[in-house]
Amino acid sequence: MVTLTRHEEAWRVAASVTDPEIPVLTIEDLGVLRDVTVDGDGERVTVTLTPTYSGCPALDTMRDDVILALTAAGFGDVAVRTTLAPAWTTDWMTDAGKQKLRDFGIAPPNGRAALRQGQGLVKLRLAVKCPRCDSLDTREVTRFGSTSCKALYECNACLEPFDHFKVL
Repeated sequence: MVTLTRHEEAWRVAASVTDPEIPVLTIEDLGVLRDVTVDGDGERVTVTLTPTYSGCPALDTMRDDVILALTAAGFGDVAVRTTLAPAWTTDWMTDAGKQKLRDFGIAPPNGRAALRQGQGLVKLRLAVKCPRCDSLDTREVTRFGSTSCKALYECNACLEPFDHFKVL
């Protein structure tokens, strides 16, 4: 039997909290969970979250869910802080999280946000693959989908609409 340290246990519990807007993703999958510290006697936990954007309406729910999960796991003093710097990027999403998006019917971000910040590179708009039939014959219907982080697409092959998680 493997015994976890209080820090490892706190990270495991915080990392298991799901995103309220995309419940197949944990906040760790999404890259929103940035840090977990355990102070003193192992009862005081501080969790740092970076929202996907500064006005993210899900952030309050994420904070409350982290506090509830850690309190239920026996941590007595839980604080959640938010940091906006460095800004969240889809580069922080895990490969497992991107696969979960695909399996859920949302096209994951394709590309790296770091490449978009002009390092002498030519910007190309990449095709978005349909998460249902894998066709690249898709079109953007609207830049803003069910949340600001996603765009609404339609597949010209299977005619199904789907969300695409934008590269940010």
